[in-house]
Amino acid sequence: MTPPARNDLIWTGTYTADGGGRADGIGALAARRDGSLEWLGTAVKADSPSFLAVHPALPVVYAAAEHRGAVRAFRRTGDFGLEPLGGPQPAGQAACHVGVDPLGRFLTSACWGDGQVLLYGLDDDGGMTGCFPAAPSVDPHASLNPDEPRQSRAHASLMLADGRVMTTDLGHDTLRVWNYVPGTGLVADHEVALPFGSGPRHVVQHHSGNVFVVSEYSVEVFVVRPEAGTFELIFRGPATSGGWAPGDSAAEICLGQDGRFAYVGVRGSNIISALKVGSGGTELMPVQDTPTGGNWPRHHLVRGTWLHVAHERSDNVATLALDDVTGIPTGIINDVQVRSPTALVPALAPPG
Repeated sequence: MTPPARNDLIWTGTYTADGGGRADGIGALAARRDGSLEWLGTAVKADSPSFLAVHPALPVVYAAAEHRGAVRAFRRTGDFGLEPLGGPQPAGQAACHVGVDPLGRFLTSACWGDGQVLLYGLDDDGGMTGCFPAAPSVDPHASLNPDEPRQSRAHASLMLADGRVMTTDLGHDTLRVWNYVPGTGLVADHEVALPFGSGPRHVVQHHSGNVFVVSEYSVEVFVVRPEAGTFELIFRGPATSGGWAPGDSAAEICLGQDGRFAYVGVRGSNIISALKVGSGGTELMPVQDTPTGGNWPRHHLVRGTWLHVAHERSDNVATLALDDVTGIPTGIINDVQVRSPTALVPALAPPG
């Protein structure tokens, strides 16, 4: 087997035994030109590295050690291996997401368990140098149920094109927008309240500048548009064409390679919904729901004309072909065994 070029490598986040999973740590997949994936092995042993991010310029990978209340950094070694870069850095409860500044200045962590949003400074080698907690969330819907306060549950962060950072809060149904201030961390800019009980989970920014949101609890999609620097809710619609069943929860939203389509994964029904992006990025219209080829599609990734889906509970990553015209997945072309996969992240940085 020829070792993959760095841009043909995909890291897999996973759950290990401490999180009820079956993996050993961060995994590595070789992405082939025909769309298929090949399991290379465990890149490094680590406790439940459930979400990953890569440094924009250095061969460094960051992981949310979800069940250890920590974040970790790893450096590339060998064909697909990783080794620890410094020790674990404390995070909040159930740190479930990490994101890296495009300029390599900082790392963010969102913590589902206690709602914390944290920023870590990065040094010239990609190591973490300090932790700055952001202001806690205040539930904008608190008056609807004053006797039962809801727990803040930060879940994801997005580096916006204008240099700001957006985070989601599943528990408080909010999008929070931050400014980065060196030496201080994240300073609140404004927030957008979404409908009560929707549970915004993941976000992606379209080339129009609008941000697309998928909600875990209500299985919906939302569009927020920047108006004079402040994001405003302009669209709300179903995430699937065929509705959703009790026990379903939406997971990930991502864009197709040209921005004409978005793709939402739904756990429970185990489908990928293809949505057409309409009216200059202001609408998301479900086109078709397609079985994903496994159980519990936790995360997915578009690579060219292929869609790779990580199935947490069936221990596999399935690859579906995407139709160029309709955007609809047309069939599974490849299936590879990966234990408890929870994230798929391309290794985009150049070799060290």
